[in-house]
Amino acid sequence: MAKKQFKAESKRLLDLMINSIYTNKEIFLREILSNASDAEDKLAYRALTDDSVGLNRGDFKVIITPDKLARTLTISDNGIGMTKEELDGNLGTICKSGSLKFKEDLANDEVKAEDIDVIGQFGVGFYSAFMVADEVTVITKAYGSDTGYKWTSTGLDGYTITECDKTGVGTDVILHIKPDTEDEKYELYLEEYRIQELVKKYSDYIRYPIQMLLHKSRQKPRPEDAGDDYKPEWEDYTEWSTMNSMVPVWQKKKDDVTQEEYNNFYQDKFGDFEAPLDTIKVSAEGAVSYDALLFVPSKTPYDFYTREYEKGLQLYSSGVLIMETCADLLPDYLRFVKGVVDTPDVSLNISREMLQQTRELKVIAKNLDKKIRGSLAKMLKDDREKYETFWKAFGTQLKYGVVSNYGMDKDNLKDLLMFLSSASEKGTTLKEYKERMPESQKYIYYACGEDAAKLGKLPQAERILDAGYEILFLTEEVDEFCMQVLGEYDGKQLKSINADDALPETDEEKKAAEEKAESGKEVLDFMKETLGEKVKDVRISRILKTHPVCMVSDGPMSIEMEKYLKRQNADMGGFKAERVLEVNADAPVFETIRSAMAADPEKAKKYVELLYCQALLIAELPLEDPSAYTDLVCSLMN
Repeated sequence: MAKKQFKAESKRLLDLMINSIYTNKEIFLREILSNASDAEDKLAYRALTDDSVGLNRGDFKVIITPDKLARTLTISDNGIGMTKEELDGNLGTICKSGSLKFKEDLANDEVKAEDIDVIGQFGVGFYSAFMVADEVTVITKAYGSDTGYKWTSTGLDGYTITECDKTGVGTDVILHIKPDTEDEKYELYLEEYRIQELVKKYSDYIRYPIQMLLHKSRQKPRPEDAGDDYKPEWEDYTEWSTMNSMVPVWQKKKDDVTQEEYNNFYQDKFGDFEAPLDTIKVSAEGAVSYDALLFVPSKTPYDFYTREYEKGLQLYSSGVLIMETCADLLPDYLRFVKGVVDTPDVSLNISREMLQQTRELKVIAKNLDKKIRGSLAKMLKDDREKYETFWKAFGTQLKYGVVSNYGMDKDNLKDLLMFLSSASEKGTTLKEYKERMPESQKYIYYACGEDAAKLGKLPQAERILDAGYEILFLTEEVDEFCMQVLGEYDGKQLKSINADDALPETDEEKKAAEEKAESGKEVLDFMKETLGEKVKDVRISRILKTHPVCMVSDGPMSIEMEKYLKRQNADMGGFKAERVLEVNADAPVFETIRSAMAADPEKAKKYVELLYCQALLIAELPLEDPSAYTDLVCSLMN
């Protein structure tokens, strides 16, 4: 019996695959079970036109048999089997896929190729068995053949093929499990509980039953003559059990599944103690076909803001788990969404663990993004209380979605945003704000800070609120960036209450403001000279009403943005918001400074310093020297 050698390139690929391509040894079982499912698909397809097959779809099954004494794990199917030539071609040449050829052969058939789900189309998965086995034996008998064949290999040194006796059509894959090492306990792959775990994790939705003879325990029947002191007795027994559920809940019609079933699936699958806030079912057919079942959690996961949290959906190909978390299926702003996507159209690389960036995957991701946003918009419209719960948990993510990716997604997300405001303690959307705007209001106003109650009391807010205009209170760090990226909403410019032109002025108001600035120029120059480099400028405010002073900024960086960057310990390179002290020319203190300039210039300087410190306190900026400020107040009191 001559041993055949793998081709040189196949040998190199086999070595690479065993040691590098697959990062998780446990997936070997998934690969072999997928191959078994493919073999049964092929014979089931043949049975549609060949009555002599003698089997219908309900007769197909996969049997797993662990043998601890022999240290073997056998996976048997009653599928189409392989001829000697197919055995040599499919297993003797790595990357030669019988499943792929089968699908290609359907191209001219009455049954469309895309209607047949064949999982293994690359021809490498079988060899993952060598990660856990030091010898692999394949015993097979093809449909329509009277002869069986045995293929045996220990890996890189080649393989042998011999005739053998085999009862029935199908294939047995026998793995002789490697000896245990310090780093790897290979014997675990012979344990019933471990096999059940792997089937449930990776192959739960293969369409054929995956069965194993399981050892179980049960209570013996109570004897009829048992007395009051009878103690229950237990007995061990074995029973053939199906380990996979076969029909995924996401492939069932929505009308055939209750919300309670969806909730149970979500809680079991993703380990959440609470039911999801929203369930999104998607079925698509066409250029790219897929089923998706998505969930919006009802609260923020405990690890959501940690490095350990992984975004992504579980990706299946025809019911077989391909990736535990496929990050490419969700944009970052929807990273909280959980769920599964099942498609026969996704293109796989050498290993099912490594996914290519394909057009199909991008199409699915784009469609899911649109579906999720549509579902959130419907929730906002139909169930405001539920949406407010969602917003409390994940609203910040949508705001980050606006500012990320150079603002490319702002138009998709702007109608989902909510903000606190002077007219709504629970929050308002930009659309609702605009609908409430009086005709005289030119801008959508906002104020940034850490506390909504304090923002409503800012000196800059007084005149705007008195005019009957609403102000958005932005209390999250991302809010100001969000406003700058949005720029406007439905034709209305977003305007900070700190802006010098926040309130439009009539010609008479502009003329009066210019006259105040001209008449107060001497006071402004004195204040600027007193403060020196502490401020960029001192000017008459066009927004203050009764308050004497406020601190604003000029240039691209606002005061709130500077605070945020400092909290992040960002390297600002000495760059900071350019402070401008605005004073109210109508406030009595302005005339007090003017009088003091003539009567007591040193006291006038103290007044200026006091106003500057008060402006810092109102803006929630740190005092440069709290002790000096205390001494300043005390000196003026004396």
